[in-house]
Amino acid sequence: MRFVLDASVALGWFLSDPVPAYAGHVRRLMLTGILALVPALWHLEMASGLVVAERRGILKPADVDQSLTDIERLLGQAIETDAALISSRQALIPARAFGLSPYDAAYLEVARREQAPLATLDEGLRSAATHAGVALLR
Repeated sequence: MRFVLDASVALGWFLSDPVPAYAGHVRRLMLTGILALVPALWHLEMASGLVVAERRGILKPADVDQSLTDIERLLGQAIETDAALISSRQALIPARAFGLSPYDAAYLEVARREQAPLATLDEGLRSAATHAGVALLR
């Protein structure tokens, strides 16, 4: 089994204290061998979330570096980057249909294409997935 991992869940591992229960549950699933699939933009969203937290004083530079090390470790074990390119048009269609950003639409499209459940903390993306017939990871 595999699922699509939204950055909102993964950032919760590093930016929230305590870690949201759902984010902790997803990480535990990954540690049992369930593979997370991410679109290529996930890597930039993770870096963006961490650097914003550093600039706002939420994380220290050493915390960001450790977070990146943890992410890199997961990339080698539990996270696979989806190699398929999602075109602007492919992202625009669900973005319009469900009121999503094109970034969030990319997660929805990967989940739909791969017929994989979606793990997200983003309520708008959760709602869009439900309306699009994409399962949510429980």
